[in-house]
Amino acid sequence: MTDLQAPELPLNPSPEQRAEYIMMRLEQFIREGRTIDEGMSFKQWQAMAKAEIAIAIAAAQNEVQKDDPVTRRLLFMTAACLTTIGFWGTAVSLHKTAYLVGALVCAGAGLLLLLCVGEWRFRKWRRKKDAELRIERLANIEALNKRIKGLERALEKEEKMLEKKLKKTRKAVDQLHAAQMKEPPVPSGAG
Repeated sequence: MTDLQAPELPLNPSPEQRAEYIMMRLEQFIREGRTIDEGMSFKQWQAMAKAEIAIAIAAAQNEVQKDDPVTRRLLFMTAACLTTIGFWGTAVSLHKTAYLVGALVCAGAGLLLLLCVGEWRFRKWRRKKDAELRIERLANIEALNKRIKGLERALEKEEKMLEKKLKKTRKAVDQLHAAQMKEPPVPSGAG
């Protein structure tokens, strides 16, 4: 496969580990992208570096917890308590209209808080899925670039082969033309 393999990232890597990983990947791009007689083009290396850095940033953003877990737990517990108080308050105060309104307000507030917690979790899940989709797309782009590079190499080989055939054909035509020039012209009809 390749001489140089980028190391696997550990779970929750440090910034230094991410930087080392990106550096190894870029070195791998350079080694794989060069030819015997020349190196890799700067624009191609730049595009690969940009894609690799974008993947690393997306992965880091996906792992970062912007929401404090204690705050989330507190919000969830408050919502559960308000919903429970509202439910039992409604059940107990069905015959007292003044208390029923308060109980319904507590139940509504609890349900609203539960919806907020659910939306919070949904946003986090959505960000994770979006990051995975971006990583998958970048991997597909990288695979497509490799396929294109392989096709370019095949076309270059075919071009060289066709150029050799063309030279041989030209040489044969030139020899035939030279042989025809040496022959004396054949007189056409004496009359």
